[in-house]
Amino acid sequence: MGKEGFLSPKAIGNRIKAKGLQKLRWYCQMCQKQCRDENGFKCHCMSESHQRQLLLASEDPNKIMDNFSQEFKNDFIELIRRRFGTKRVQNNIVYNEYINDREHVHMNSTQWETLTEFTKWLGKEGFCKVDETPKGWYIQYIDRDPETIRRQEELEKKKKQDLDDQERSAKFIEEQVRRGQGGREPEVREYHYYFKIEGTKSINSSPNQIVVSLPSGSGKRKDAPSTSEAKEKKKKSALDEIMEMEEQKKRSVRADHWLHPGIVIKVVTKRLGEKYHKKKGVVKEVQDKYTAVVKMIDSGDKLKLDQSHLETVIPAPGKRVLVLNGVYRDTEALLDSIDERKFSATLTLDSGRMKGRRVDGIAYEDFSKMA
Repeated sequence: MGKEGFLSPKAIGNRIKAKGLQKLRWYCQMCQKQCRDENGFKCHCMSESHQRQLLLASEDPNKIMDNFSQEFKNDFIELIRRRFGTKRVQNNIVYNEYINDREHVHMNSTQWETLTEFTKWLGKEGFCKVDETPKGWYIQYIDRDPETIRRQEELEKKKKQDLDDQERSAKFIEEQVRRGQGGREPEVREYHYYFKIEGTKSINSSPNQIVVSLPSGSGKRKDAPSTSEAKEKKKKSALDEIMEMEEQKKRSVRADHWLHPGIVIKVVTKRLGEKYHKKKGVVKEVQDKYTAVVKMIDSGDKLKLDQSHLETVIPAPGKRVLVLNGVYRDTEALLDSIDERKFSATLTLDSGRMKGRRVDGIAYEDFSKMA
């Protein structure tokens, strides 16, 4: 028989076995070599390369362990931050996803003997919030990224500014009401009602009369609306117009977030590799206004991405789009034409009170194709 080659059944079987995770007891962390059985691990321990690695580790064993511990900690925290964000999750779930990588650092080569000990250490050092429940230990990542902290501060400033704008608008409306009334207090009118009291006797045998004074607007009898009241109604309608203008001004303020469920987006970051770069997906969920859960159209994979790593998708004319920013935010529309020189488009609104209105000069980043 000829010599077994690369495509022989035995060689193919060996490669299939080597792909999956093997037993931890037959793994050498120093050499980063996985053996398939006890005999292979014994032969590896007797090899010259393994003996050389042991001599190097014996010179400074604490340094070697610290390096493995640091690498394990960094990879574990990066997985929590990228995969789960600031959600509360069980530590076993994170660890099971971590060990799916065949090249991961094993815990038995670190300073922590158990996952519970490592979880407690994360809480003590302030990397995560940890709590123990009858179902086990849960961890929650604490995001200390300067960019995230800066974004939160900007949101707080924006909220404070919105409150100040509302106070100024309220004062402006009160001033308009006061001017409409001419700076006078509401009038109090007196109405005289005459009632005949039966069953009583008077000396002059004439019906007794009682005068009752009531403020304007009360009582069972109502007068016909006067000209002053008609003017007041007109002033109220003008006041309503002012309030509508204020609401429109509030909506016209541009927001720093534009993500919306149901829109088509394109991944522009290269950190995820060429598999997802410049690929399109659909936003399934929006978290914290700036983060989206995206389902890729080609592969069906679900990714959690920041809006800075995404961009809008401009469809062909005649397709439906959603306005994401500006006065007409959250309004569905039809794409009429595109102005490539000004990087803008002309839309026809297809929902809301302004349905049918044609709007020019909508920037590319302010609308996107609907799924």
